[in-house]
Amino acid sequence: MTVKSKATSVPDQAELNADVADIRQSLSPYLSYSDATAIVRRLKKLRKAGFKSGVRTKLSILSNTTSSQLASLIDAYLFAYNIDVEIEEAPYGLLRQQVLDPSSELYSAAPDFVFLASSYRDLLKTPLAGDDKETVDAALEETVSEWESFWTLLHDRLGCQIIQNNFDTPPWRAYGNLEPRFAGALGNYISRVNQALCERAPAWVSVYDLDGLAANVGRWNWSDQRFFNLAKMPCGPEYMPRYAHGIAAQIAARLGRSHKCLVLDLDNTLWGGVVGDDGLAGINIGQGDAEGEAFVAFQSYAKSLAERGIILAVCSKNEDANAREPFEKRSEMVLKLDDISSFVANWEDKAGNLRRIAKELNIGLDSLVFVDDNPAERALVRQLAPEVAVPEMPVDPADYVRVLAEHCYFEPVSINSEDFKRTEYYRANAKRDQLASSAGDIDGFLKSLDMRAWVGPIGELEQERSVQLIGKSNQFNLTTIRHAAGDVDSMRADPNWFTCVIKLADRFGDNGLITVLLAKEDGDALDIDTWLMSCRVLKRGVENLMLNSVAEEAQKRGLKRVTGTYIPTAKNVLVKDHYASLGFEQVNEAENGTTHWSLSVDSDWAPLIHHIIKENT
Repeated sequence: MTVKSKATSVPDQAELNADVADIRQSLSPYLSYSDATAIVRRLKKLRKAGFKSGVRTKLSILSNTTSSQLASLIDAYLFAYNIDVEIEEAPYGLLRQQVLDPSSELYSAAPDFVFLASSYRDLLKTPLAGDDKETVDAALEETVSEWESFWTLLHDRLGCQIIQNNFDTPPWRAYGNLEPRFAGALGNYISRVNQALCERAPAWVSVYDLDGLAANVGRWNWSDQRFFNLAKMPCGPEYMPRYAHGIAAQIAARLGRSHKCLVLDLDNTLWGGVVGDDGLAGINIGQGDAEGEAFVAFQSYAKSLAERGIILAVCSKNEDANAREPFEKRSEMVLKLDDISSFVANWEDKAGNLRRIAKELNIGLDSLVFVDDNPAERALVRQLAPEVAVPEMPVDPADYVRVLAEHCYFEPVSINSEDFKRTEYYRANAKRDQLASSAGDIDGFLKSLDMRAWVGPIGELEQERSVQLIGKSNQFNLTTIRHAAGDVDSMRADPNWFTCVIKLADRFGDNGLITVLLAKEDGDALDIDTWLMSCRVLKRGVENLMLNSVAEEAQKRGLKRVTGTYIPTAKNVLVKDHYASLGFEQVNEAENGTTHWSLSVDSDWAPLIHHIIKENT
């Protein structure tokens, strides 16, 4: 019998996929340093076997502390988001020199992201005992202005996005309990610097709350002077996974990889007990009982996520009527049915129901975070729907909020007025779907929606939402090119660029800003660089309305064609035939599946038909 040696054995695709899923599911922020580094070693072997993630990016780390351990862990945690990152570490202790010198290794690396891994030791200006408020204010302004100048230099030279630590407050307090009262007290000063950094950071800078992390794990634990003295490490090694996890979440959010939907089990997850067995009066929720109050706190946290734009859904093994009854009849419930965008309660397996929820909401499975108290249900979902994030939940519901918060699943790049309306958008969408199912034909359905649109360039009011969509839209996105706020600013100011957005409303409500297009003059053509749209308004004629706007702009500029490119990704198969459906002709196709398209907009071109009224004409 011939035995294949381990050295020559090659894992098959099923083994690779199983290992990938296991690694991604294992990458919790609660890993010990030794367990995290063990996963780093596993990841290296996986990549040697040829595995590649769906998204690639480049990161440069600038730090005046050692960063090699942190870099390898950031790589691992980004892998959990299906991101492969090429990391360049600047030489130790040369943070400022790397930024200021245009010939430094930093600029040769041309990263997509720069991480300024600063700490309180990087503050050049700190108050002296007895300094008056005016002197302290001047030092604060000088400090914040220096970091602002770094941001500007990096963005102007690289067009990159920047992650900047705020400053971790040392654990000692020379002023004791009077620290907050004295302008010159170091803790008070750092708190004010951190606030100013957040207030003055432009859209292409994320200020990572390092000080908050230090407070969460305990400042004396975090600022372990032994490891700084011996190895110039930024923190005690046991907290390095938490640190790396938080930075990875920031980068993933800017690459559109943060999660969109929190899916909740019901029995022993939103309340204590089993409503089908214990009855409406028998479940535990409300004040006066420790467990009941823990469930109230968890519901309050979930509601706060919904209020800032995270979609809430329910996935429960229950009779539907029983499952809904507490929402309708128990006044202690913080969450109400109106907060839930998709409610699925039946006796089918939860992995299948999660697929149903994703389809109903028109989002990817990897946009879902599923919370269930039952370890067997969690294991089933991890096995049958590995794309779904499934945190390991503690036995005590008092810890539910902490676990969900510390996993950083829903890390935002920005929060704007439309995020606060997202639950309303999805509820209205469900009503539209009900109408569509009862309509006799598609034209009749679209006419009955009474759709109204605002079509125009990206202005100050549209900038933040447009950049947010560019950063996170994956399915209806022809190229998935990511442009930061500074890039969009430059396009708005450049007459060679055309920017266009559409805001859509109908008789069920306001959908908000739902599509963005960026195009640039290229010879005799207006070439579409970016075209994306919220999937909740698919097939309602918005595509036709947008193309009409682009074609009219090309004609105004005396151009003959509109051109566009489709770059295939794992998620945007939805729009593979988008240009063909609008009348474009395919020009060529590359080996990687990228296709180029052209549409003549001469005098014979006729606008496409739609049932949307433009209200700003």
